[in-house]
Amino acid sequence: MKLRILIGILLVCTWPLLAIAQSGRGGSAEPSVPRLGDIMNAAQLRHMKLWFAGKARNWDLAANELRLISASLEDAATLYTGIPVTNVTTMSAPIQSLSAVVEAKDSGRFARAFGELTSGCNTCHQSMGRGFVVMRLPTEQPFSNQVFQPQAKP
Repeated sequence: MKLRILIGILLVCTWPLLAIAQSGRGGSAEPSVPRLGDIMNAAQLRHMKLWFAGKARNWDLAANELRLISASLEDAATLYTGIPVTNVTTMSAPIQSLSAVVEAKDSGRFARAFGELTSGCNTCHQSMGRGFVVMRLPTEQPFSNQVFQPQAKP
């Protein structure tokens, strides 16, 4: 008898939640699209991390940050069709160049390739009427919670 009462209470309490979940109310069935500014802010953060990883010769971290930058730019181009195709293709050359430098672990060419990426960002911003967003080489390490020097692998 007590078990039937307990099951009844559970059904009464959970039924409204199940009804809402099945009806689609209470949540959007469509995925949320991040704002373009949020995608670009993430890319800017990764731009800084890429610089410090490359300067510290942490090539694994640099490669990861560059992949994430590339993914952010792909997301922006896919989700926001108002971005001209030429802007996206203009960025592919500096990304490929920097990717080759990172893969080769070439610290001598890193700063120049990174500068080309940064210049590509600024060119894109200019063409989109966002010339007030100016990227540059980071000058100070803003992350006190991350080690950029490569760590010994276990």
